[in-house]
Amino acid sequence: MLKLATVLLAVPVMASAAQLTDMETRWLQAGASVLAYAKGPLQLPIDIVVQPQAAPGAVPLAMGFDGGRCKLVFSMRGNDTAEQVLNGVPQERQALMIEAMTAHEVGHCWRHAQGSWHSVPVGFQEPAADPAASTDILQMTQQLRDTRREEGYADLAALAWIQQRRPADYAAVYQWLHQVRAAQPDTHISHDTQAWLQLAADGRVLSGNAPFEQAKALWNKAMLAAD
Repeated sequence: MLKLATVLLAVPVMASAAQLTDMETRWLQAGASVLAYAKGPLQLPIDIVVQPQAAPGAVPLAMGFDGGRCKLVFSMRGNDTAEQVLNGVPQERQALMIEAMTAHEVGHCWRHAQGSWHSVPVGFQEPAADPAASTDILQMTQQLRDTRREEGYADLAALAWIQQRRPADYAAVYQWLHQVRAAQPDTHISHDTQAWLQLAADGRVLSGNAPFEQAKALWNKAMLAAD
């Protein structure tokens, strides 16, 4: 595991190390190898933003975009449910799942930096629109599709990272991620990635030296198969 100082040198953090809470430090350390890869070989324009204000109910880790840069946002302060996603995960495996979550978010940044955000593979045809639907409904439907597709890619990116770096742990991460997605309420349908996850039950489909490219290849294949 890379030390926190290494992470702070590799990726700008919008808060000094002295200001980080124990939880923030633990999550940052768990995702250190992913962030070093993002800033190093991938040359991604990524910053870490630590929300200083209370954020009850917010997701603990999220990716945003501003001014051509990716912003990995930590929202853990005053947030009693920040680690709810780790419920049931043994203490000794929690860092592994946080690493996978970090790879998921970096996958979003990679897509954005590639100019591929909300794009589809060449040859893909969108489903025919309902001629009776209103413009608002059509827009909402497309936005939902766009979000689900990006979440599907990011889940594959997380799994591809684990397959490359920690293949012995792939099954455990896959099972945990599958359970997290399956347990989501109907209100979180934009994060329903089961259609992509079912293609990656065997980690060998994501084997390779470039995890984000491997995820893209499988994502493209799935999208075209659904055409």
